[in-house]
Amino acid sequence: MIDFDKESLNKYSNLFSECFPDASKFSFEYLKWLYCDNPNGRAIGFDAWDDDQLAAHYVCVPTRVKIRGRECNVLLSLNTATHPKYQGKGLFTKLAEMTYDAGASKGFDGIYGVANANSTPGFVRKLGFQLIEPLEARVGFGALNINMSNASDIQFERIWSESSISWRCNNPNNSVYSHEDEKSIKFSASAMGNGLPVYAELPKDCAQYKRNIKKNNILSPIRLFIGLTPTGTCSFGSYFNIPQRFRPSPLNFIYRSLLQDVAPLEQGTISFSFLDFDAY
Repeated sequence: MIDFDKESLNKYSNLFSECFPDASKFSFEYLKWLYCDNPNGRAIGFDAWDDDQLAAHYVCVPTRVKIRGRECNVLLSLNTATHPKYQGKGLFTKLAEMTYDAGASKGFDGIYGVANANSTPGFVRKLGFQLIEPLEARVGFGALNINMSNASDIQFERIWSESSISWRCNNPNNSVYSHEDEKSIKFSASAMGNGLPVYAELPKDCAQYKRNIKKNNILSPIRLFIGLTPTGTCSFGSYFNIPQRFRPSPLNFIYRSLLQDVAPLEQGTISFSFLDFDAY
């Protein structure tokens, strides 16, 4: 299993620097926030060592969701890194299966994640994930006006408590801000390094969202939506689809159940936004 002391977190940070030299987000502060401070529980994962050399590392973090209306604990697949000297040896697949076995033994019902075009085939073929559907990527103006009461079927949605949304908004690399109006609570964070905010909405009547969240009364009228909405809940009237050729890497929502004899999730039934994974 992974460790959570300062020395271990710094070793993980150093491994990410070796594997992703252009990525600056994997600091000690970020990993402590992600692995240790999550109110839904500490991260679950495994390391591969060659004597004193950290060869590979894989981590999922606990979340609460509703699957077909039933509240349950699942894991969000996030950080994976294999040192360049040890790539091509199947370490990621081994660590992932060990992590999922550990998750199942702790009572988690499944694992979800967001995979790019390059990593999706490996998750599907080697690890048994279901490719549900590609995420929407749209740029537009103003509110989305998502109306969940219009959904005929919602099979997956995140459950946010006061403590978990406060934790999510306090990402040390990229704070999330909220803006309330008469219809909904709107969330935004910096995206793409150019001031364009990534954007999400949650229902106004969810009182647990209203405290301990950074407030921002100024919200850019031009916004980026990355996510999924159940069929019938959003028309995207003032939002325009970003063509595939202009996306850095198309993203896919994937899911693997850890339970036996469970029906696959279906397209058009997923409620998902940037809040529900850690790209921003």
